Amino acid sequence: MKGRRQYLFIDFEFTMPEKNMRMKDFYPEIIEAGVVLVVDDQIIEQFSSFVAPLKFPTLSERCKSFLHISQQQVDKGMSFFEMIRKFEDCIKQFENVIVTWGNMDMKVLRHNCLRAGVPFPFKTASEIDLSMEYKRFFGDQNQTGLWKAVQQYGKEGTGKHHRALDDALTTYNIFRLVEKDKRYLEKPKPTTIGDRIDFSKLLNEFV
Repeated sequence: MKGRRQYLFIDFEFTMPEKNMRMKDFYPEIIEAGVVLVVDDQIIEQFSSFVAPLKFPTLSERCKSFLHISQQQVDKGMSFFEMIRKFEDCIKQFENVIVTWGNMDMKVLRHNCLRAGVPFPFKTASEIDLSMEYKRFFGDQNQTGLWKAVQQYGKEGTGKHHRALDDALTTYNIFRLVEKDKRYLEKPKPTTIGDRIDFSKLLNEFV
């Protein structure tokens, strides 16, 4: 079973300080997690939960307004440690590839794990920053936002932007579109009749 590959499309929402205010020792903490687990191009599980922050449990007004997440929602969310155990359970049976849009999700998770004194759960997994893959594939100079990227494909994002599971599903949808385009470009050109027949030999037959 360990040889099978599993893709985990992950998105987190984080705490943020009040605008133009400095909070002593502030760092962003995960307050919502969304994960889409995919094996053999099939979604096998979707997971979403609010997460109670450890260091700064009270959300700023800016955070609540921007993310449309209430204090009550995070207070009732799972603990950070429960989230880590959930991730550990998710990856047990597979070779795992973590796919995120941008590098902040894994940066914040690593830092949160360090501050909480728990091991980073995805140490054995490989990681893909799909925003960089998208940038390289299309030759963009700047990184494109998640929902702008899917709209450039003529599609719409899933659900609401800045909701963790919706953004994880949108990341999965873009991944499928980019991989489809890659396969299309890698296909060999169909051979022509000229490729199949050596005309010089054919002409020699009539000389």
